[in-house]
Amino acid sequence: MACPKLILSCLLLQLMFSFLVLKVAHGQGLEVGFYQKACPNAEAIVKEVIGQVMSVAPSLSGPLLRLHFHDCFVRGCEGSVLLNSPTNQSEKDAPQNHNLRGFQTIDRVKTALEKACPGIVSCADILALVARDVVVATGGLFYDVETGRRDGCVSILGEASNDLIPSTANITTLKADFAKRGLSVKDLVVLSGGHTIGTSHCTAFSNRLYNFTGKGDTDPTLDSNYVARLKLSCKPNDQTTLVEMDPGSVRTFDIKYFDLIAKRRGLFTSDAALLDDSQTKAYLDFQIKTGGSTFFKDFGESMVKMGRIGVLTETSGEVRKVCSKVN
Repeated sequence: MACPKLILSCLLLQLMFSFLVLKVAHGQGLEVGFYQKACPNAEAIVKEVIGQVMSVAPSLSGPLLRLHFHDCFVRGCEGSVLLNSPTNQSEKDAPQNHNLRGFQTIDRVKTALEKACPGIVSCADILALVARDVVVATGGLFYDVETGRRDGCVSILGEASNDLIPSTANITTLKADFAKRGLSVKDLVVLSGGHTIGTSHCTAFSNRLYNFTGKGDTDPTLDSNYVARLKLSCKPNDQTTLVEMDPGSVRTFDIKYFDLIAKRRGLFTSDAALLDDSQTKAYLDFQIKTGGSTFFKDFGESMVKMGRIGVLTETSGEVRKVCSKVN
């Protein structure tokens, strides 16, 4: 009788494992107000700290929003982008993440939460809440954030290099990379709208100005007048200059970046690619014609969907005491 029992036990373990994988994959275990009992003021604390930061360093709004993106697209939304490596081999050390900023702000939020509720609020949840609060602080619409994530303990440079979507991606790559994370074509164009706030280093788009096909040429899809303006700021091989992604509206969450794309002034190849798909282009056209009638609401919904990617909940992972290192 031992063998049948052993087989049954193995089957049960497999079923349990399959259930847990599905749970992680689809974000089950998350809920709005997760900390209501254990740390009732958690979201108010995050909002207060972000309000203080935005009052003195509004330029951090874009970087703080992108931290959540860069976290979720590698290993899922489990805070791995925040981990340090003594050998410089963590996600933040990948070339694609060298320009990330805002880590000290996340640490500041974490310190405030640890003082109020030690060991309760995860760094992964902090990233999600901070992203929402900077959207609101720059003029976007408030949306409820699901919480209950736990923190991962692994961060690998190579995974960030492989999994982060490059600014040079075409529409086929963009759609495929979003789809494999459970995000739709609509989510793709909506979340691209996050480029309405923040800046970019010239290196992210300089190929469009100086060497688009490897022959020292300019991207023909980029407005020639805009090319001339960008070249004034970005010289060949410029590694340091920052350029506004939404010129004149860089600190305001609005739909003006969609206007720029329609005028062939989207900064990145991945922005221009939104004109190459009928669904993404239709969304752009609709928001432009209606003054962004649904964009703010859509953005919140897509952020919530993104925030469910590969989450760790319940007994998986940990709640880090310091966001840059495992307990």
